[in-house]
Amino acid sequence: MHEKNILITGGMGFIGSNFIRLMLEQYPGNEYVNFDKLTYAGNPDNLKDIENQDNYQFVKGDICDNNIVDSVMKNTDIVVHFAAESHVDRSIDGANEFIQTNVFGTNILLHSALKYNVEKFIMISTDEVYGDIPPGSLSKETDRLIPRNPYAASKAGAELLAYSYYETHGLPVIITRSSNNYGQYQFPEKLIPLFITNLLQGKKVPLYGTGLNIRDWIHVEDNCRAIARVLQEGRSGEVYNIGGDNERSNIDITNALLFALGKDDSMIEYVEDRKGHDRRYGMDSSKIKGDLGWKPEIDFSEGINKTIEWYIENPEWWRKLKKQN
Repeated sequence: MHEKNILITGGMGFIGSNFIRLMLEQYPGNEYVNFDKLTYAGNPDNLKDIENQDNYQFVKGDICDNNIVDSVMKNTDIVVHFAAESHVDRSIDGANEFIQTNVFGTNILLHSALKYNVEKFIMISTDEVYGDIPPGSLSKETDRLIPRNPYAASKAGAELLAYSYYETHGLPVIITRSSNNYGQYQFPEKLIPLFITNLLQGKKVPLYGTGLNIRDWIHVEDNCRAIARVLQEGRSGEVYNIGGDNERSNIDITNALLFALGKDDSMIEYVEDRKGHDRRYGMDSSKIKGDLGWKPEIDFSEGINKTIEWYIENPEWWRKLKKQN
């Protein structure tokens, strides 16, 4: 990759910070600007050790602020847009912030990217836009979007806006939809880090309903490698599914964590199911595998052990977050 100025929105979050680490390691010739509002999920500690690198800069700001977005966009070649409100439960309690950030904020970024002739705009989305799918089927990039919660609807809206800028203005937009990520630096409100940290504290884990909801799990490093491949070789106007080929029910995930941490099922606390809880997600990732030559490299056993070890070795990181929230 020739030297580029790359703007990463939401780079202090879970996936964004892992992506920045990957890019700094594999493509050190680029200049990276990390643009993040530092909400509860944007944690400066995620990148504390690299904050003084010459080719990395952090700018605090809100993607809904036209002026500051323009100020960071004017020298940008490529945008990788992670910034989003992303927790389904919070969106059910109140959707306004999700619509403001995920839809309105994305539009501000797209408008600015068009104004400054950005070479490529990578829109990071989610498999949740497909909605609930029946057993035996897999979602393809051409399938209809049927989001079933406010978070998923806001991401679908952001996608459609991004695609409209491609069709209407020729803005070189590419959309990625990944399955459930897990790994280091994940905020401990999500299932895997919440359950690991609860068990490390001797607390029970709250499992929705019967625990039979199924997700496809991908290690965050595999997703970041896929996004990097899309950045280099992806085609404008295309959507790429990024899946881990690793469908597991929530109860299976729970049991794997209990076993790994030497606990039994007495540590499970079954709680009332979430409203509109999708039973299953599953994606067909054959397009990115065939067109761009990417595939997941970290199997679940390796990935979950690596993740558990990270949370064991970094108690100061997650204990502070759990106290604050």
